[in-house]
Parts: sequence; C-alpha cells; structure tokens
Amino acid sequence: MSVHAHSTHSQSLNRLAASATTHCLTGCAIGEVLGVVIGTALGWGNWQTIVLAIGLAFLFGYSFTMVPLLRAGLALGTVVGLALAADTFSIAVMELVDNGVLLVVPGAMEAGLDTLLFWASLGFALAVAWVAAFPVNRALIARGRGHAVVHAHHQHD
Repeated sequence: MSVHAHSTHSQSLNRLAASATTHCLTGCAIGEVLGVVIGTALGWGNWQTIVLAIGLAFLFGYSFTMVPLLRAGLALGTVVGLALAADTFSIAVMELVDNGVLLVVPGAMEAGLDTLLFWASLGFALAVAWVAAFPVNRALIARGRGHAVVHAHHQHD
C-alpha cells in the first residue's frame, strides 16, 4: 500500500470511527442524561441513578442503530443481532468511563439539576467517554466489526 493510500485509508477509518463514536455517544448521552436527571430529581442514591442511566444508555444506544435498519426493511432478529454486535462494547466503554468520571468529580452526583456543577460534570464525563470509545470503535471497524457491519446496511453514518 502506498503512503498516500495508507494515509487515505487511515483518514477514512478515522472518519468512520469518529462518526460511529458520535452516533453511539448520541444514543448513550440521551439515555445517560435522562437517567441521571430522573435519579437526581427523585433523590435516588448514586448506584440506583447509575443503574438507571446505564440501562437507558444501552436502550437508546441500541435503538439509534436499530431504527434505521428496521426502516431499511431488515428483519427484527437480524437488526437486534447487528445492534448488539455493533454497539455493546462501545456503549460499555462509554458507560464505564462517563459514570466513573461522574463518581470521581467531587459533588457531581449530589449536585442539583439547577447547578453548573451537575451539567458541566455530565458534559465533561460524556466528552471523556467519547475520547475513550473512539479507539475502541476504530479497532472494531478496522477488523470489520462494530459499525462496519451496520454501515454496510444503511447510508446514514
């Protein structure tokens, strides 16, 4: 492979990995924010809030992959398998990292919904999660796994 071809391939791989990571983060962020807001509003403890946020992050993350595939006419069983294969590892990394960040930022989990600390910590945690998940998605795509499998079925990435 020539230097130019290698560079173009790397740029394309990086672009696809960035798109997949952003796609994954969008679904995760909706679930994460919703879970943390609900848990915080209800006065739940850290662990109950985190469990809800993680569950919703996986639900929304998977659905962001599944809906376009279902609209493209793929069977539900196929779509579920594709979503699980494409997103599970990436979502798990994102959730581990962003919830870990929220737990180590002093006062973040106890901050009220009306505080800058709450929203800044959540935004920072999600940004760190994107950075952590990018190499995961890049490695999966480079091996023909993750969003590379889904990308073959639709054009929205």
